[in-house]
Amino acid sequence: MAGSIKGMPPVEVSELGGQNCMPFGVFYWKRMMSSTSAETDKVLAPNEKEKDKKENSLTEEQKRKEAGVVFSSYWGILRPKVTREDGTEWPWNCFMPWETYRADTSIDLGRHHVPKTFLDKFAYRTVKILRIATDMFFQRRYGCHAMMLETVAAVPGMVGGMLLHLRSLRKFQQSGGWIKALLEEAENERMHLMTMVELVKPKWYERLLVLTVQGVFFNAFFALYLLSPKLAHRIVGYLEEEAVHSYTEYLKEIDDGNIENVPAPAIAIDYWRLPKDATLKDVIIVIRSDEAHHRDVNHFASDIHYQGKELRESPAPVGYH
Repeated sequence: MAGSIKGMPPVEVSELGGQNCMPFGVFYWKRMMSSTSAETDKVLAPNEKEKDKKENSLTEEQKRKEAGVVFSSYWGILRPKVTREDGTEWPWNCFMPWETYRADTSIDLGRHHVPKTFLDKFAYRTVKILRIATDMFFQRRYGCHAMMLETVAAVPGMVGGMLLHLRSLRKFQQSGGWIKALLEEAENERMHLMTMVELVKPKWYERLLVLTVQGVFFNAFFALYLLSPKLAHRIVGYLEEEAVHSYTEYLKEIDDGNIENVPAPAIAIDYWRLPKDATLKDVIIVIRSDEAHHRDVNHFASDIHYQGKELRESPAPVGYH
């Protein structure tokens, strides 16, 4: 700690709390600074300290100029360096190595929730109508279709997690792990989108379409979740069923040679911990497995509501890493 704090600029009380007040954090900081400097005084002579400080500052400045990188810091503390398991530098700030998923590829890909009630049938037919419209628009452009699908699929988990979070705050109740489960789903779907963007390289009008569809779908799903969470989760369950079918068709096109089996993007290799020589087919397989997992989670959440229970009364399914 002494080595890292030694080069930090001193913090004046007047800058943070004024002359007539000293917050606890500043008091602790000043005390830590004084104790640390006292210890270093015993080890280094004044001239040596100044010399060492200048050398360190010059070294850091040289490194920054040579790399052409601007380091973000908080009170002079740089972001810790994160590395992969093999020791190489970790380039992604959106997820960390210990948070990356290991997709459960053994999950049943053929499961289907048979609609029985009126709400089930309404949800099923709504999704089928949406599927017809998207198939007509994208036709056999599976990459663009997947990109649009992931833009929509990343919304429900965030909306559900946000509303459950606010409900928990209002009622002083636990969520049974459902807030974390739904937010993890949203993050997983977002990583699907980041991967597809690397593969597809969408054009400007496709990006504009994404903005339009996301804006409409977010507000519609937000209102739907407020009115009927069970219907909202059921629709997401059927959407994920369609996603499994879409990615299965995507894989078939790759196997038939109609789509080139290009190398997997680096972000996909890191996120799913794929082999370094992984291909597009490997990426689609793990994404399809994720979609099947989200399908089961959302159908389960809808079933809980049908039983007259709240999500907090039934623990969320355990995620997979």
